[in-house]
Amino acid sequence: MGANMARRLKDCGHPVTAVFDVRLEEAHRLAAELGCAAPATLPEVAAAADVILTVVSDDAAMRRIFLDEGGLLAGAAGRVFVNCATVNPGVHEEVAAACAARGCESLEACMASSITQARDGSLYLMVGGGEETFRKVEPVLRDLSKSLRHVGATGEAAKVKALVNMVMNINTAGLAEGLGLGVALGLDPTMLKEIFAQTGGNSRVLETDADDMLAREHECWFSAAHAAKDSGIANDLARAAGVRVPLSEATEAQYRRLVAAGRGELDKSAVAELTFPGRCED
Repeated sequence: MGANMARRLKDCGHPVTAVFDVRLEEAHRLAAELGCAAPATLPEVAAAADVILTVVSDDAAMRRIFLDEGGLLAGAAGRVFVNCATVNPGVHEEVAAACAARGCESLEACMASSITQARDGSLYLMVGGGEETFRKVEPVLRDLSKSLRHVGATGEAAKVKALVNMVMNINTAGLAEGLGLGVALGLDPTMLKEIFAQTGGNSRVLETDADDMLAREHECWFSAAHAAKDSGIANDLARAAGVRVPLSEATEAQYRRLVAAGRGELDKSAVAELTFPGRCED
């Protein structure tokens, strides 16, 4: 995601001055492609740009890059950080407070899209944080997105993103069960797909995941591990709000089964491996 966002910004004429990845060889390869630096440390990244976009995997990674000694905030006064990870709202709030204490600003820019959309600038971005900070970086974000919404204060966009992924994951697991049961009943899955698409069984994931489920092609666009994490974030929010979400809890449990089976790096469509007859032995 981050690499394709950098490519898109370069194409749009923004000066991409530095890229960083924990896999240094990947950062050096991308830097050579874009004609920019690949600093070895996080403080060097912050020193190289006025606006820094971050895309990390989870709460621990987010805290590490911002709150650990030698992280991005060392000497980062005046910088604006735009954080695109799907993490707990409270983590975005922690990061925002840490940034303010160091004389810099932060936004959350949660993405409801995938790798292809990052490359062509058609991300759906939900932004949380100060209005003034948002306006400051709005031109950059508009070049990355087809739909850009400032939804409120820090933490609000992360809540919305958690609900988006909660519903998406439920839909994906439900589609896998519907198609898998159809196959078990001897029904033609292609016929099922066509009827689903014209009835109440339709959904966005029918378009994106059904063929992959049938063909067992699970090249990763959005991993099962991330699906488990994101459903978990939503379920934590539900527990804190005192709201029961049994469907989301069952969906999280399915994705955690995939992770436990060593299949967490497959695409979320791999949840079909748990529901189609004859595929999963556990």
